[in-house]
Amino acid sequence: MREIETSTSLRQAVRALEDINPLEWQDAIDLLSRQCHAQSFVAGWWFAGVPRNLGELIALIHSEVSEALEGARKDKMDEHLPEFTSLEVELADTLVRIFDLAGAGNLRLGQAFAQKMAYNATRPDHRLENRARPGGKQF
Repeated sequence: MREIETSTSLRQAVRALEDINPLEWQDAIDLLSRQCHAQSFVAGWWFAGVPRNLGELIALIHSEVSEALEGARKDKMDEHLPEFTSLEVELADTLVRIFDLAGAGNLRLGQAFAQKMAYNATRPDHRLENRARPGGKQF
């Protein structure tokens, strides 16, 4: 399996955590959700008063993740944006689909994300010493 190494030192990671303001994440994610949905609406993917199938929208998110996996598996550059890997572009497509869905549904994605990050910071199963124990999460 292909491994991903972090480009961030422990010191940089700790400093980044200290600088994080969850409200900024919330605002940025909510803005991206509105922007992605507006662009998708203008492009004709949504019609006023016509609902879309939630299962289909989630499947489209899943398909972008699968395309990211395939791009990484084949170590490909993207065909449309050749300065980026297929992995980078397909993950960006995944975000666009997620933000579009959140914008369309007026989902509180920014707030949920900020609170989930805060919760994850307190989870015992997210601590290195607990993952290193027998039966701990390996990945």
